[in-house]
Amino acid sequence: VQLQASGGGLVQAGGSLRLSCRTSGINFRIAAMNWYRQAPEKQRDLVASVTSGGSADFVDSVKGRFTVSRDYARNTMYLQMNNLKPDDTAVYYCNTFWRGREWWGQGTQVTVSP
Repeated sequence: VQLQASGGGLVQAGGSLRLSCRTSGINFRIAAMNWYRQAPEKQRDLVASVTSGGSADFVDSVKGRFTVSRDYARNTMYLQMNNLKPDDTAVYYCNTFWRGREWWGQGTQVTVSP
């Protein structure tokens, strides 16, 4: 199982980024997926969850700004982040639970300048 996150970068407040999480080794069509983030010296927190069918839930702080989508042909999940704020600065990780354990991507850094 591999989860490869990408798409992070440096953006000014109010800007947008789209993160990708490419998966392999799982049946992407039936796997629920998650995005987490970890800011410096803070715990890793859940940002968004998406069911196998594409229904998504978000933490309150990103509702209305972030969306999640799935490309089943590419086995890839996306996190579209709009109207970014400095508080969104963190390493973002994709995650899934498959065959009895959690799997994590390597993380991608998102930095939002004021």
